Amino acid sequence: MKEIRMVDLQGQYHKIKPEVDAAMAEVVENTQFIKGPQLKKFEDNLAKYLDVKHVIGCANGTDALQIAMMALGLEPGDEVITPVFTYAATVEVVALLRLVPVFVEVHADTFNIDTDKIEAAITPKTKAIVPVHLYGQCADMEKILAIAKKHNLYVIEDAAQAIGADYTFRNGEKKKSGTMGTVGCTSFFPSKNLGCFGDGGAMFTNDDALAEKLKMVANHGQSVQYKFDEVGVNSRLDTLQAAVLDVKLKYLDEYADARRRCADFYDAAFAGIEGLHIPVRASFSTHVFHQYTLTLKKGNRDELRKYLSNEGIPTMVYYPSPIHLQKAYNPLNLWKEGDFSLSENLCKTVVSLPIHTEFNEEQFFYITEKVKGYFSSL
Repeated sequence: MKEIRMVDLQGQYHKIKPEVDAAMAEVVENTQFIKGPQLKKFEDNLAKYLDVKHVIGCANGTDALQIAMMALGLEPGDEVITPVFTYAATVEVVALLRLVPVFVEVHADTFNIDTDKIEAAITPKTKAIVPVHLYGQCADMEKILAIAKKHNLYVIEDAAQAIGADYTFRNGEKKKSGTMGTVGCTSFFPSKNLGCFGDGGAMFTNDDALAEKLKMVANHGQSVQYKFDEVGVNSRLDTLQAAVLDVKLKYLDEYADARRRCADFYDAAFAGIEGLHIPVRASFSTHVFHQYTLTLKKGNRDELRKYLSNEGIPTMVYYPSPIHLQKAYNPLNLWKEGDFSLSENLCKTVVSLPIHTEFNEEQFFYITEKVKGYFSSL
């Protein structure tokens, strides 16, 4: 049996190798490694795919979040609402800009921010909400947008794990993740559903003025060369990465379908296992399954991971500790264990299985039989 990997980037590459190699060779031949024509081509094609007016590439997903907050004029002391169950990058940029993170609990089933708890977290200092579309499906954006409109707040979507996911509003209108708020941000880290061959990121918006500001902030704050209107950063999506991404963009929906087939197989295999909670698919969002994350209701996660590892099956934990208990983001000990008990419990019980575009049936059967074997022994 072929080696089981959390993500099989090598197998994915070999399927489109001629196209990727040709795209990269064209960049090397032209030697326009920064801001070459392939960058604009990719930005335009991604904008068309997302049905959004502007896509602005940058160096990585973390930069995308930081540039968005800078371009929106958030100032030290302003409060930013984020889910407490997320990767550190979401809060890292808040801290770097000397903003104040305000944590909100998540839903136990979808792992996304609990919209019923957002308004209670809003104060006169609140300026923005950062919903994180975790594991591959959208947070409930209709409710979030309504709250933001009521309180005059920005919405900065962290769509790093959910590019290509569709959100359906009650009136039937559909929007892609990252295109509904004031600005959307994503990462092109290699393991992402749309991943490059290094680091990369992008921002999306339908606001013309904001798009210009995002471009300026990402380019040292320059409106034109050597005219610095803002304090900015140096954050670029290089041409080689854009060329790779433009090839892979054509296959993004195909990749999502492959991931969903993986998830369907897992769901069917694990549906009857007592003590194992399979991922819930929200009615308002498609799921592109950046991760397939189980929640253990019985058994020991570390024992399960060790058992699977011994059988040649890798697993990951996203995430082993909630942000409010991380020293860097709780320096004054404002939060303690028990303040967000649901997320704290998720951090102790979630485990992600391998999921990617290159799985074969033999691997599926092997993984699911081993997982079922563990639980049958309890």
